[in-house]
Amino acid sequence: MDTDGGHGVEEQLAETEPTAGARDAGRADSAPARRSTTIYDIARAADVSHQSVSRYMRGLDMRASTKAKIEKALETLSYRPNLSARALITGRSHRIGALTHEVNQYGPGLIIQGATTAAREAGYLLDVIALDMADPNELDEALSQLLQYDLDGILAFASTDSVKAVFEQMDFGVPALIAAEEEDFQVESSFDRPGVGQLVSHLVGLGHERLFHIAGPEVYSAARNRQRAFDAALSHFGLHAAGTAQGDWSARSGYEAVMALPAESLPTAIVAGNDQMALGAIHALAERGLRVPDDVSVTGVDDTPESAYFTPALTTVRLDFRVQGKNALVSLLNEIGEGADRPGFLPPPTLVMRDSTGPVGVRRP
Repeated sequence: MDTDGGHGVEEQLAETEPTAGARDAGRADSAPARRSTTIYDIARAADVSHQSVSRYMRGLDMRASTKAKIEKALETLSYRPNLSARALITGRSHRIGALTHEVNQYGPGLIIQGATTAAREAGYLLDVIALDMADPNELDEALSQLLQYDLDGILAFASTDSVKAVFEQMDFGVPALIAAEEEDFQVESSFDRPGVGQLVSHLVGLGHERLFHIAGPEVYSAARNRQRAFDAALSHFGLHAAGTAQGDWSARSGYEAVMALPAESLPTAIVAGNDQMALGAIHALAERGLRVPDDVSVTGVDDTPESAYFTPALTTVRLDFRVQGKNALVSLLNEIGEGADRPGFLPPPTLVMRDSTGPVGVRRP
């Protein structure tokens, strides 16, 4: 039997194995209780010492052959580590708190999903609390609730300037990372970063010169970055915007922006800051008796699952929000001292061409 010496925690680990009396006391008359897998079971299956399993659980160095045996045994036994026992061994709770204020929005929701998946893969539990930032007491209450669990760290997702400012003033008491889209002042030299530049290039290639932008709220750095990209792309082609309207990411705001356009100065193309506002724009154009893309081409940003089923199907750009969430989680683990990876490469936005864009001035039968 292989032996890799381990000292000091074997007794703690041994306590995670239920005694016969404890198992019998909790057994229902109609069904036998299922005994949890212990390090002794793993050691027997791997033909190694329980001290070796202890060292493995603590992430200590060991012979490659011993490590391989233990990992094979873990897979065979479908072992799931008990977080409480693991906390006793490592001194960490392996729980991370996540604060978000827009989990119902498409992009922020996927970012949370990406962070949750990355946490699980790293052996952590991500506790997510969605905040109503209109309530000044809610953040303190949420933080108090989270810190009951002896968290190893906190991820604070901030989409707006005001929420980011609140997070920056907080004393979280544990390692924390504020995840927010960085202000991109370099966009003028590389207008494709938010993906809007690709849309402008696509439309200009179709002959469009009168482009109108429905922007997101100015309090969002993402909206400002997309506005800069739109302006920079037009400047690159020697064009000027046919106007900009301020939306709030909703389909309603896209609809209202288009309904307010003067009939005598309609654009030939609309670049909406997200797919929802593009949906509202398409509906408003139809109400005004205009056809998409025959009279006006329309584009969005995000490539939501519904965008392929708009009428017509929406040309947009696809952003990888899940990778953003994963990178935020990995960055926090590095601050905690548990990270083994660097944040991954964030794929560039992908242009998705569909039926809502076409050559300028070309009417279809």
